[in-house]
Amino acid sequence: MSHYSGPLLTRPVADALLAARDAKAGAWTGSLDLGRSNQETRLEADAWHWRDQAYPYPDTLKDRTIYYWDGEDYAAVSRYAGSLIKLVPTEWGAPTFEIDGIKMLPTAKTSPVDDAQRKVALVEPRGKAVLDTCGGLGYFAACCLEAGAARIQSFEKNESVLWLRTLNPWSPDPDAPSSGGRLQLTHADVSKAIAQIGDASVDALLHDPPRFGIAGELYSQTFYDHLARVLRRGGRLFHYTGSPNKLTSGRDVPREVAKRLDKAGFKAQLALDGVLATKR
Repeated sequence: MSHYSGPLLTRPVADALLAARDAKAGAWTGSLDLGRSNQETRLEADAWHWRDQAYPYPDTLKDRTIYYWDGEDYAAVSRYAGSLIKLVPTEWGAPTFEIDGIKMLPTAKTSPVDDAQRKVALVEPRGKAVLDTCGGLGYFAACCLEAGAARIQSFEKNESVLWLRTLNPWSPDPDAPSSGGRLQLTHADVSKAIAQIGDASVDALLHDPPRFGIAGELYSQTFYDHLARVLRRGGRLFHYTGSPNKLTSGRDVPREVAKRLDKAGFKAQLALDGVLATKR
């Protein structure tokens, strides 16, 4: 799927455009790509101009929503396909996404990209072949590209999440020159596709699955055995877990994961909000 190159609006951005128009300003400078860049926009009474195209001024937009131009109107970057999947703005510029209102990336204290960068650094991707099991918005892959990974093989099961990526300027485009052909993004269920990946064929692993209640197969001993099989000896794995149910049930998911990884052939330890493991 090709990446969208038109404007992205949030309520604060739309309000700023309208305020500048009402103040009779001839131009407004700000970001129309979720903080990736700032550019000047020419303003007229009935339209604003950006990248040689005219757009109508938006009506009142909703909070916590990102809008794109669908050719006729401003449409929310959300899609319902059994679940409501939505791109959500953050104060950091880089958006998160939600599935049925559940936020998929940590954003309370830091940018989701900065958060991904810290986790990716744990597996030291420079010059390595990296397996990114659950691609999401692609922030792990973007950080691997920036860190100089030789190759990233990324899987994403949800077609709607792949669609979000095409509208998110922070998501890496596998076909962009900046990716250098190093990113392979596959629409597939990694719990099944991993059986086709060769033994000891990757140097580092990043595993950021949905919570256990949604995708228990990605926390199974069988899947962890496959992770150990495809990773070379001495290779590192970072497994995001968070701490689901810890306050309500006392369950310690990170330690449960560490025990299963130990059984699969890793030396595991708790790190950040997950588990860092090295293939023995």
